[in-house]
Amino acid sequence: MMCRFDPSLQEEVEKRKGFQPMIMKGRQFKEYCYVNESGYKTKKDFEYLMQLCLAYNDKGKPIKK
Repeated sequence: MMCRFDPSLQEEVEKRKGFQPMIMKGRQFKEYCYVNESGYKTKKDFEYLMQLCLAYNDKGKPIKK
């Protein structure tokens, strides 16, 4: 699962089970990550990730196409 979150929470999110940094063209995108299945196996973990993403939804800048 790909997640977009507040970059100020990077250290907290990195410690979560299943976290994988999003790396493109050799650089890490700080406000994005991948979470493998072990990171959202429980309902509690899944809800945490959804709330994390939804909380940042209105704050994040839209991506230019």
